[in-house]
Amino acid sequence: MTDSQKSDETLSAAAANETEAEAAAADGTADGTIPADPADQPADNSTPAPAGAAVPVPAPGPVPANRPAPSPAAFAARPKVGPSVASPAPATVSSAASLAEAARWGRVEGDGQVFLTVDGAEHPVGQYPGVSDDEALGYFARKYDDVLAQIVLLEQRISSKAPTTDMQKTVTHLREQLAERNMVGDLRTAEARLDTVSTQIRDLEKAEKAEHDAVRAAELAAREAIVAEAEEIAGHDPAQIQWKTSSARMNELFESWKTAQKSGVRLGRSNEDTLWKRFRAARTVFDRHRRAYFSQLDSNNSAAKAAKEKLIAEAESLSISTDWGFAAGEYRRLMDDWKASPRASRKDDDALWARFRAAQDVFFTNRQAANDEIDQEYGANLTVKEALLAEANELLPIKDLAATKKALQSIRDRWEEAGKVPRADMGRIEAGLRKVEDAVRHAEEENWKRSNPETKARTNSALTQLESAIAGLKEDLATAEKAGDQRRIKAAQEALEARQAWLEQLEKSASELA
Repeated sequence: MTDSQKSDETLSAAAANETEAEAAAADGTADGTIPADPADQPADNSTPAPAGAAVPVPAPGPVPANRPAPSPAAFAARPKVGPSVASPAPATVSSAASLAEAARWGRVEGDGQVFLTVDGAEHPVGQYPGVSDDEALGYFARKYDDVLAQIVLLEQRISSKAPTTDMQKTVTHLREQLAERNMVGDLRTAEARLDTVSTQIRDLEKAEKAEHDAVRAAELAAREAIVAEAEEIAGHDPAQIQWKTSSARMNELFESWKTAQKSGVRLGRSNEDTLWKRFRAARTVFDRHRRAYFSQLDSNNSAAKAAKEKLIAEAESLSISTDWGFAAGEYRRLMDDWKASPRASRKDDDALWARFRAAQDVFFTNRQAANDEIDQEYGANLTVKEALLAEANELLPIKDLAATKKALQSIRDRWEEAGKVPRADMGRIEAGLRKVEDAVRHAEEENWKRSNPETKARTNSALTQLESAIAGLKEDLATAEKAGDQRRIKAAQEALEARQAWLEQLEKSASELA
């Protein structure tokens, strides 16, 4: 039960007791007094309730056996006498300090009539006949204490920053009780405390509102972040989006939205509707793109499967071919077409590739078996060609070009007669013979260069020119030496040395050509 509920319950109880007291008082005489029957006034030695607690109003005593109890209807029909007439129940004896405080603000006349002093003026608050003045005054003082206890309770709730729900209603209710002037106490001080409490409640309400606004702003930002991320995911290019990851994240965002909707702060219908429409639109776009993407993917997958099924059919038809060269070329073409064709789904593509590879394996296994059989037949040819290769290598280095060429031709003729060799040895054997052939060809080229008439003519011409140039440089050097010009002497010597080096090279080439 909340503090405000406890407060309202206590106030309701006090009001009910007051009504009961008034009904009991109505059973008295026409002048407002209580019958002096001792049986109607049982003794009560209870002490006043502590401050801050609800003080119950004494209930009417038992009805004597020789007198019938009045019915509820009789109580309702009896008129009330005076502003307030106390119940004939025994009063609680107040402490001396409490009575002294009450005496500052009220007094009792001989007939039990109690008066309250406010701002120097007296106001009748009620009558409690048949009891002592202290008891009559204490009864109405306890009604003030009840109100004061409710004020203390409000101050404590404000100090602990309890929720302000119904606090102002409690203040209004207490003001109304004080305004009725049916109690004895320092009403002005109580009203001033209520003014302070009311101001504090307003400040607390402002703080609560600020805190609520901050929480609401944070919740709004969190909800905005959910919507923004959903819109960002939905805005990706469908051809490049990672559907598995994005779908999982979109589901997480939806769960976050539902959790916030269920247990988060309310954002108001306008904000809730606007954000939900954006979030729903983003999810709708994402789902539409996903369906379209996978629909297109299914279509592409079907087309890829059809194209690769066709390639598989060709590969399977070639698998039994014995035209090894043609079939091997066709398999290379089919492999290029396979690589260029679109991919199907991973599962389908793996199964299709297994079938295509199986057809290739059949062909190449058959070809390898045929080659192995041929290699066995060519084993004797390999022995003959290895002997011929050894004979050819003995021709190197070349000393007599004409004799070497004649011997190489004989080796070639016998090489062709020997026939094919196993495939594994073909490259090695052919490369060995080609090495000897290249050496003979290189020797022929060198011989041609030396015997070429044009080369000889160019060499002789260059010799003549160099000899003429050297003679001129020698004359220049002699002139420079006679003149003592060191710069010209140095230049003439360098030029002369260079020309003489060229002349030596040309003379060497000319001798080789001769």
